[in-house]
Amino acid sequence: MSAARSLATLLLSAMLAGCAALGLDFKPGDAPPKPPPQVLLTIDAPAEPKKLLETHLDLARLSVIAPGEAVSDAELRRLEAAAPAQGRALLATLGYMEPLVEVQREASPDEGQDNALPRVRIKVHPGVRSQVERVELELKGALAEAAAGGDEQARKTIAEWRAAWALPVGKAFVDGAWRDAKTAALTQLRAAGYVNASWAETRAEVDADRARVGISVLADSGPLYRTGPLVIRGLQRQDERHVRNLAGFDAGTPATEVLLRDYLERLQKARLFEQVSVTLDNDPQQAGAATVTVRVRELQMQQALVGVGISANDGPRVSLEHVHRRVFDHPATMRNKFEIAKLHQLWEGDVSSHSLPGFERNLIGGTLERQESDTDRVTSLRTRVGRAFDGQRVERLAFVELERELVEPLSSSQQAEQANADTTAVSVNLHSVWRAVDNVILPTIGHGLALEGGLGRSRSGEGSQGTGNFARAYGRLQFWRPLGANWHAQARLEVGQVFAADSVDIPESQRFRAGGDDSVRGYEYRSLTPQVGGVDVGGRVVATGSIEVAHPINANLPSLWWAAFIDAGRAADDWRSYTAALGAGFGVRWRSPVGPLRVDLAYGEEVNRWRVHFSVGITY
Repeated sequence: MSAARSLATLLLSAMLAGCAALGLDFKPGDAPPKPPPQVLLTIDAPAEPKKLLETHLDLARLSVIAPGEAVSDAELRRLEAAAPAQGRALLATLGYMEPLVEVQREASPDEGQDNALPRVRIKVHPGVRSQVERVELELKGALAEAAAGGDEQARKTIAEWRAAWALPVGKAFVDGAWRDAKTAALTQLRAAGYVNASWAETRAEVDADRARVGISVLADSGPLYRTGPLVIRGLQRQDERHVRNLAGFDAGTPATEVLLRDYLERLQKARLFEQVSVTLDNDPQQAGAATVTVRVRELQMQQALVGVGISANDGPRVSLEHVHRRVFDHPATMRNKFEIAKLHQLWEGDVSSHSLPGFERNLIGGTLERQESDTDRVTSLRTRVGRAFDGQRVERLAFVELERELVEPLSSSQQAEQANADTTAVSVNLHSVWRAVDNVILPTIGHGLALEGGLGRSRSGEGSQGTGNFARAYGRLQFWRPLGANWHAQARLEVGQVFAADSVDIPESQRFRAGGDDSVRGYEYRSLTPQVGGVDVGGRVVATGSIEVAHPINANLPSLWWAAFIDAGRAADDWRSYTAALGAGFGVRWRSPVGPLRVDLAYGEEVNRWRVHFSVGITY
């Protein structure tokens, strides 16, 4: 191998030496040399006008390219003479109505030599920038007629349309902004269901002496499109009625962009289709009952996925997930997942019906899980039956759950044996998630709220001792906010409590623990919790919080961020004994298509040490 490397080095050296002998001065990977300029041009102007002139002025192009033969003096004089008028026309697009553009030929220190380049200086005095002083936004067509007839929704649509106009009074009048404002206004009308909205008239009256502009526009909304027949293409094995259930609207509903987009997203979230499209027939003759066409390509009937990963919480792990999308030829999906890690082993499975009217699903499922901390091992078996609601921004799950749980201390001491618990419980539960974010996978603005509540009865393996009723409440609130200058912030607060008599044994799955990823960083996973005889047990109360700021590391890598954070919290037996543990640190974020990949280095104040944490995705 060393001989081959030496030979390759020798050949490369010989090639470079040959190139040097031929007078070629380049290094491997260098781009070809750029052609020399034909004129040395200097533009004295503010940044925005200067950039515009450097990009579009004919004279400026000679300073960066060489089309062949050197430009003649006569041609250069012609370009110099044309530059003031061309410059004024370009600056008018930025709102400068009376700019002063001067062109001067300057003496060159190399004048008289063969390679001397002419030097030209352009001086720009932009003057006063034009501003919008009057805006008149008018409508005609079906929308205006409906509003005049007292339709409140039409009046609201017009008010929102006028309020969203992007070139208001007092703003600089720029060609690009004028064009963008007109485009955005039509887009808004079309999104409201007026698919064929167009401009009947647009006018910008410029008073050059006063540098003021009056804007008047008249839009023709055209007819309001309403949904008509729903046509579904591409189904082979799945039932058409479930695709119709996901529509959630009746014939005659205004065909707004939000209505059709939400339907598309529900079809994608059903996890039955590889590709989905929802289109509206824009034939004006059929506007009152426009055909909505759904085209789908179904996913494979069965699918298996093997995964290998690692996390700071439970180390290396391997997982196997199998999905069957039509169980025993019934419209239901069966899912089984197996996960094996050093501290965590899991099987969970469920059978869920395809969408029912009202975006609901029936489900039955179970979980067998063993989870180990530094002091105990918890084995639990849970079965549940319930109904789920899959709304656009709200998800809800109501279920009855039966569980059996065994907690085994890893210590053999007599005190540790006191922590041993064999518990059976039955409970009625309601879990809900509200989301209002710009992106579910990679949010930067918005909030999410998860609430859980349950009522149940627990029975200890000791018999009547430890048996009794309990209630459980939990909430997790998250915020994402941009701070400006490409800074971003997020915050999290979670609070939970189990309500029961002290003598009642509560299953570990109904209790709380803190520490680790998505909790308090700087501490071991689930370690911030009460102990009995030196063995960790779940707490009956929990409260944690986190504040984090982040910023892209480099403008050329907008998806790679660095972050700094502070976490606090723990689980405890009750609020009287609660004290928050503090953790703080910094990390990096890669905003990947499947969610943010986070790697953090955090310092735990109580344990006086640093820990590395990493995870993928957002937990709502």
